[in-house]
Amino acid sequence: MWDSAIYGKALTSNKVVKVRLAVLLGVALVTVACATGPLLGLPPEGGADARGAAPEFSFSRDTFAFANLIRARHPDGDDLYANYCFVLARGLRQFKQFARFDPALPRLDHAGYVALVRRVAARPPWQPALPEDERIVIPGYASLREFSQAEEAAAKEGLGSRLWTLVHWSNWRVTFWVTPAHQDNVAREIVSELRAGRLVQLLVTNWPKPELNHTVVAFASSDSSTTIDFAVWDPNDPEAPGVVTFDRQARRFWATRLYDTEPGVIRAFRMYYSRLL
Repeated sequence: MWDSAIYGKALTSNKVVKVRLAVLLGVALVTVACATGPLLGLPPEGGADARGAAPEFSFSRDTFAFANLIRARHPDGDDLYANYCFVLARGLRQFKQFARFDPALPRLDHAGYVALVRRVAARPPWQPALPEDERIVIPGYASLREFSQAEEAAAKEGLGSRLWTLVHWSNWRVTFWVTPAHQDNVAREIVSELRAGRLVQLLVTNWPKPELNHTVVAFASSDSSTTIDFAVWDPNDPEAPGVVTFDRQARRFWATRLYDTEPGVIRAFRMYYSRLL
């Protein structure tokens, strides 16, 4: 004969197990959805110098003049502009898509530039680029590089807090194990986006090695029969482009030249290309 108390506990335990299984299944489905994307066109095959690039993008003109600092490299620094890599990479795309510069117009004061940068930073980076006549005009300067060099404080203040970028739910993808097929798909998407004239923001990681949990922006590619080299803007290094390489045969990414990172295998994910990702 069943003891009612024991039977009740068994039912409760069974419900808990079912709830936990449902949660795990939900997490698994979300993980799969986040780890894959729509298949796009194949990257160019076999061209010894097949290149793709976001048109009219200039590293020396269209990037920020100041760097995101690495806190571990400045242990005694106070009030560091550190851990803003996501803010800067997203901001680079937002300026390229939604702003234009007019050096002929009179310059503004600090508050005026802060307000303009906030308007640029408020626009979702996954939205299409605005036509030239609808863009937010930054007066008094010819480029983002020139503006951010002269008005560094205003640019930083206008770009805003790093908090929400640090706790964004998609950041936990750095813990994912990914398949070669997934990484191959990411490489195809990057090439396709560059061919379409769009910058591509990437989350790059070599976790569990506590060295690289970072973001860069791909702006050009050079394709051979065995590898694709992606030229990237690294928020930690405003002086020179970095390189992330995709190995076609192994179907994996490689940190070829990333600031303060040893060359080696990494995982790459696209960032801020939809409301969820």
